[in-house]
Amino acid sequence: MFQATRRRLALWYTAVTAVLLLLFAGGFYFYVRSTLVERVDDTLNHVVEIVQRSLVIEPMGDGDRVLTAVGFSGPTFQVNLEASFRDSSEAVEDDHIDLEWFSPNGELLWSTFSETLTLPLHVNPDGETVLVSNDQVLRQITQRIQRGKQVLGYLRVSHPWFEVTKPSRQLILDLSIGTSLMVLTVATIGWLLSGLAIAPINESYEQLKQFTADASHELRNPIAVIQTNVQVALSDPEPDIHIQQGQLQVIERLTRRLGRLVDDLLFLARQESGISPMQREAIALDSLLADVVEEQQAIATDKAVALSYAALIPVLGSEPYSPSTVSHPEKSDDPFSMMGDPNQLVRLFTNLISNALQYTPREGSVAIELQLTKQHGHPYLQVEVKDTGVGIPADALPSVFERFYRAGPARKLQSSETSGSGLGLAIAKVIVENHRGHIQIASQPNEGVTVTVMLPKTGNTTAR
Repeated sequence: MFQATRRRLALWYTAVTAVLLLLFAGGFYFYVRSTLVERVDDTLNHVVEIVQRSLVIEPMGDGDRVLTAVGFSGPTFQVNLEASFRDSSEAVEDDHIDLEWFSPNGELLWSTFSETLTLPLHVNPDGETVLVSNDQVLRQITQRIQRGKQVLGYLRVSHPWFEVTKPSRQLILDLSIGTSLMVLTVATIGWLLSGLAIAPINESYEQLKQFTADASHELRNPIAVIQTNVQVALSDPEPDIHIQQGQLQVIERLTRRLGRLVDDLLFLARQESGISPMQREAIALDSLLADVVEEQQAIATDKAVALSYAALIPVLGSEPYSPSTVSHPEKSDDPFSMMGDPNQLVRLFTNLISNALQYTPREGSVAIELQLTKQHGHPYLQVEVKDTGVGIPADALPSVFERFYRAGPARKLQSSETSGSGLGLAIAKVIVENHRGHIQIASQPNEGVTVTVMLPKTGNTTAR
C-alpha cells in the first residue's frame, strides 16, 4: 500500500514538474524564435534604408510620362540602375541578403539572385515568409519607393529563412534533451522525497498495527473470561448464590480492569491528537506529591512496603540540599512551584508510584524524593522514585516506554497477577513531554528501579 502511494506521489510530482518544464521550454522557444525573426526583419529594414539612400535618381525628359502614385501623368524622375546597384550585390553578399528592383509596373529590372524568382510582387513592409521551393524558404520585405507622389519602383529584400530555422531546430534539440534530463532528475528526486515523506507515515502505521494488536490482546482475555463466567452462570438451572457471587466479583474486577485500559487508551489518543489541551496553572509540586503519596499509602501498607517521601530544599547561603518538612502552599515564595496541569501530574506520579509498589516485594521499600536542581543553567524540579523491586534488565530499558511492554519474566508474572495494562510508563512519558521535561529509568535486575523525572521550574510563582 505504501509503495503504491509512494509511486503515485513520485508520479504526480514528476508529472507536475514535467508540465511546468514543458510550458517553460515552449515559452522560451517561442520567445527566442520571435527574437530571431525580429532580428532578421530589423536587418532587412536596415538594408532597405541603406539602399533607398544610395539610389541615384535622375530627372526624365520633358516628353516622358509615367504613372504617378495619385494616378495622373506628368514630368517625373527615374532611377539610374547601373549607378545605384553597382556595388550593392557585393555589399549584401556576406549577409546572405538578396535584392530585387521592380519597375513601377511590377516588372523585374534587377536582381542579385542567380535564378529569377517566380514570386508575385506583394508590398509588405512588415515582412513575410514565402516558400520558393521545397528546399528554399525566404523572409522578405517589399517596399514601394517614391519621390514625392511618383512611384519610382519597388525594392524587395530577401533573407534565407534557415537563419531562423537552423538555430530554432538546435534550440528544440537542446530544450528536449535538457527537459528530458530534468524530468528524469526530478523523477529520481521525487522518488527519494516521497520515500522520506512516506517513512513517518509508514512508521506510524506500523506502530498503529502493533498498538492495535497489543490492545486487542489485552482486551481479548478479560472479555473472554467475562463471557465464560456469564455463560456458566446462565447455563446453571439451579444456581448457587455463593458461586454466582464469586462469578460476579470476577466480572466486576475484570470490568474495572477494562475500564482502566479504555481510560488509558483514550488519554493517549487525546494527547496525540491534541483534542485535550493542557490546563496550565500554578502548582506546588511538593504538596501535590504529598497528596499522591498519601493516596498510595493504603496500598503500600497492604503489601507491607515502606513508602516514604521527602522534599529537599536548599539551605540559604549553601549549595547542598538538606531534608526538610514538606512546604505548604500558603507560603508566598514556594521553592517547588511550577506551571503545569495538576490532573496530568497527579496521573504521572500515581502511575510511577503504583508501578513501584506493584513490582516491589513484601518488606521492600519505595522512596520518593523531590529536590531543586539546575540543568544547562535553568532551574528544574527533580523527582526520583526508587524501589527495591525485581528491577529491569539492561537490554529492556530502551523499550520500557513502549505501550503494552513489560520487561522480564518476573515483571510479566507480577504484572499478570496485578492486572497491569503496560500503559503506565507510556502515559508517564507523554505527560512529561507535555510539560517540556524528560524522564529516564535506571535499573539493574534484582536491585530495584530508579525513575527520574525532570520538570522545568517557571520561577517563584505562588501556588493556588
